[in-house]
Amino acid sequence: MEGLVVVTGANGHIGNNLCRQLLEEGYSVRGTVRSLDKSPDLEMEFVEADVLVEDGWDSVLEGAVGLFHLATIYATSGDGQLILDTANKGTENVFRAAAKAGISRIVYTSSVAAIGSSPKGVVKDESNWNTNFSLPYTQGKTESEKRAWELAEELDLDLRVINPSGVLGGSFSRPTPSTEIIGDAMKGKYPVVPKIPLAFVHVDDVATAHRMAYEIDDASGRYVLAPHQGGTIHDLFKQAKKMYPKMKFPRIGIPLWMMPVVVFQDWVMGLFTGKRMITRSAAKSFSKGDSRYSSSKAETDLGLSWKSYEDMIRDTVEAYR
Repeated sequence: MEGLVVVTGANGHIGNNLCRQLLEEGYSVRGTVRSLDKSPDLEMEFVEADVLVEDGWDSVLEGAVGLFHLATIYATSGDGQLILDTANKGTENVFRAAAKAGISRIVYTSSVAAIGSSPKGVVKDESNWNTNFSLPYTQGKTESEKRAWELAEELDLDLRVINPSGVLGGSFSRPTPSTEIIGDAMKGKYPVVPKIPLAFVHVDDVATAHRMAYEIDDASGRYVLAPHQGGTIHDLFKQAKKMYPKMKFPRIGIPLWMMPVVVFQDWVMGLFTGKRMITRSAAKSFSKGDSRYSSSKAETDLGLSWKSYEDMIRDTVEAYR
């Protein structure tokens, strides 16, 4: 594709893989990172930029014809207000700068967190919106995507949105809450595992979805990416244990009605690790939803086919070895 494209959050799990694929496809790519010493090992241009700072984006976007906006904070704990501000104010700053720079086409990375996990027993698609704000991350993803659509209408931007489920696979500069599910289990941190509903997708497929959403003129709206859906984290570990029987993946699954025990275990681990994975309010929400989603729109509009469940697990495990 001719012309320069900008990828914000280029050192994230999706960003890193997207930049690599764009380069392989012949794109000229400029990536933003908050610190140049955290730039991934790719032969491309990197610039420092903070989505919370309005100034400086004119030069970041200078000469660009397209934008992939990925920069956000993916965390299940930490400074909730910072997570919200990075999602909402960050989107506002980048979109307004893009409009000023004359960039019309934007591919925006949202999440199935903005789709939601309820109602239970119903296959969710692009028409669904999350109503559960038990975590700042899910709130930020929902609010910021809605704001992105408002800004697209106000600023006359050609917006396409990608809503991936839990992203696994390799080539990450640092672990994410999704990959840590595998990484921590490999180390034996979970003697048992709650049957939390969660869908998954390979990061390579997420990168392809972003590229195709940008390239295909007729692409429009939201695109759910959840090919490996309808299961739980326990199902993921059962398959991982079959593939890697000598690793410490837990065998025993805990039903959701025993989640208070899991929350207590997580709290105890947090005393030593300084991080929490599951809050009480988040745990309560799991029983109200499931991981059933339709990815048919992405398959039809973007021509996507999916890497296998086994490939997704294998590539994540090997990235940690």
